[in-house]
Amino acid sequence: MTVKIVTDSTSDITRALAEELGVAVVPLTVIFGHETFLDRVDMTTDEFYRRLTRQEIYPTTTQPSPGAFAEVYKKLAAETNEILVIVISGKLSGTYQSAASARDIAGVKARIEVIDSTKTAMALGLLVIAAAKMAREGAPLKEIASAVRQRIPNTHPIMAFDTLKYLAKGGRIGKAQGLVGSLLRVRPVLTMRDGEVAPLTRLRSLAATMDYLYNTVASLKSIEELAVEHATTPDDADALVERLGKIYPRERIYRSTVSPVLGTYMGPNVLSVSYIEGK
Repeated sequence: MTVKIVTDSTSDITRALAEELGVAVVPLTVIFGHETFLDRVDMTTDEFYRRLTRQEIYPTTTQPSPGAFAEVYKKLAAETNEILVIVISGKLSGTYQSAASARDIAGVKARIEVIDSTKTAMALGLLVIAAAKMAREGAPLKEIASAVRQRIPNTHPIMAFDTLKYLAKGGRIGKAQGLVGSLLRVRPVLTMRDGEVAPLTRLRSLAATMDYLYNTVASLKSIEELAVEHATTPDDADALVERLGKIYPRERIYRSTVSPVLGTYMGPNVLSVSYIEGK
């Protein structure tokens, strides 16, 4: 039986891609006051960013319940005896604990392995994509899980922010805390290290940001997977993909939009590249 792959909605893989690869996506929840919305299910990204930037109510988020994962496990266990779950960094969310706890609740005979990716956004998404491709080729659970863990240290998101106020408000600022309050008309560029947000550099303009993102990818000796995503600036993402297409097959560059849950912390105008560096 084919191994089934499960992830959470912060992986930012599109619904179409998830369906194509046979990946089950468990949504987190966005909360505006007394209103709750399942990530990428009950609210579009456009509507989310409109409310984020125009309303005074600051959104919060919550992880999926163990029960939400258990329901997915029960459904998939009817189709397979091996399930691999790859989720957002445990230092950013309690999603890993929910996914792990759900193994006992589900009460299925299928073997279920849960991996803390130590990533989020399309860095997590690329790990999920790589796992799904292996599953489609017939690789067993043990082999896929081992390959994912080996790829984690070589998987990186490079995220260019317009502001860090949303990360600071949401308590996800991590090792970039020292940048808060010191940035005036400067675009901070962050990554993730050891499961936490960490600073890379500060840039003065969009042009410099585009150069930095491009040059980061261009400096890599080998690229296994590559993705570009944005929050509210599709034209900038298009321009970056066009430029990256000169050094990497354009048709292999995954495109996505930052999900509402991640947008709660990243804010608008984020532009990022994520990649798995080849050996």
